[in-house]
Amino acid sequence: MITARAFSPRHYAVFGLARTGLSVVAALRGSGATVTVWDDDAKKRAAIEDVQVHVADLNTADLSAFDGIVVSPGVPLNTHPLAARAAAAGVAVLGDIELFAQARDELPPHKVVGITGTNGKSTTTALVHHILAQAGVPTTMGGNIGLPILSQDALPDGGVYVLELSSFQIDLTQSLACDVAILTNITPDHLDRYDGMAGYAASKERLFDMQTDGGAAIFVSDDTETAAIAKGRGGVPVSFSDVLADGVSFVNGAAYADGEAIGYQADWPSLAGPHNAQNAVAAIAAARVLGLDAGVIRAGLETYPGLPHRMERVAEIGGVLYVNDSKATNPTSTAPALAAYPAIHWIVGGKRKTDELDACMPYLGHVRAAYVIGEAETVYAHLLGAHVPVIRAATVERATQLAAGAAKPGEVVLLSPACASYDQFRDFEQRGDVFKAAVQELGA
Repeated sequence: MITARAFSPRHYAVFGLARTGLSVVAALRGSGATVTVWDDDAKKRAAIEDVQVHVADLNTADLSAFDGIVVSPGVPLNTHPLAARAAAAGVAVLGDIELFAQARDELPPHKVVGITGTNGKSTTTALVHHILAQAGVPTTMGGNIGLPILSQDALPDGGVYVLELSSFQIDLTQSLACDVAILTNITPDHLDRYDGMAGYAASKERLFDMQTDGGAAIFVSDDTETAAIAKGRGGVPVSFSDVLADGVSFVNGAAYADGEAIGYQADWPSLAGPHNAQNAVAAIAAARVLGLDAGVIRAGLETYPGLPHRMERVAEIGGVLYVNDSKATNPTSTAPALAAYPAIHWIVGGKRKTDELDACMPYLGHVRAAYVIGEAETVYAHLLGAHVPVIRAATVERATQLAAGAAKPGEVVLLSPACASYDQFRDFEQRGDVFKAAVQELGA
């Protein structure tokens, strides 16, 4: 557990007692701070057994009594009354990442890699962490992935904290100066929390605004918003072209760093597709900034096991590959999966975020048939019907069975829904697990 003398003898309020909130309570109490807690869920309040914390309804309490209010990233700062009440009381609203930033001066000398973006940040985070671990560098990952960062043990001298950071987490952070900051891309998402794309992009940009002199900036995509943020900042050169360039390049299926060959994507089994080429280039650039050589980086890319629900190879049955990409919750994140395989039986649908699939349309030549499911079934059947055979399958289980019956050896059955999961599932993990269980039934 990460603690800091800087938190004592302050009095903090903690709003939300899920996993991250509990880690904050433990870290603050371990540091000697006074803590008042609240969760609107009575069961979560009842589960707090530490008699050294106070329980008070922060929806109505006098917030001026606190030195800071720590909230979950899920609390919508643009609409939740707590944010306005805290501002009126002159009390900072912050998250666990900001507490980590404030504790850094008391930790052994270390570096922090911060990774944000609409798509690809989880894979890039896990890949950077894996490369560092394979190289023998003390490292851990946290933030929007893995265990809450405050619940983890402090790294020894020379360690590297690798943090996946959502825009919501960045909104709650004021002083995290990353030694390496990465922006993978920006596409429309979470616009109910922001003033359009400009507000969403501004949230991502703050990761770079918090950097100090000497911090490295890596911008992977050339979408409009990312390019605007990168402009004038310099940054580590990254290129995708037919010509080798300074910095990190991806040319004809191979990666290079300052002209030195790193390896071929074909040798990275868990990193298929153009989106994973971008994720790999981001990780290579970060590893080079951190001083790793080409051989160590190559070994990390070749041994990276991948993340569940992100282009996860589930099984190969009768020559047909089954791939779980349930984490693809918008069309932009599904498009690279469609680009990765030449013959696909595509399971698509759920709770749609948009009424279009424009990002996916260039790759429909790879789709043998689309099996539409969930709330988006009717809309997506209409969008896709003029381009590919469409089967209304309703559920993941039925779609998997139908696709398995139609797929030929050498083809792929791909769950890449381009939608959120909340119409039929608790989250994208449950959706992916249902798909994997359906595949296992096929092979039983």
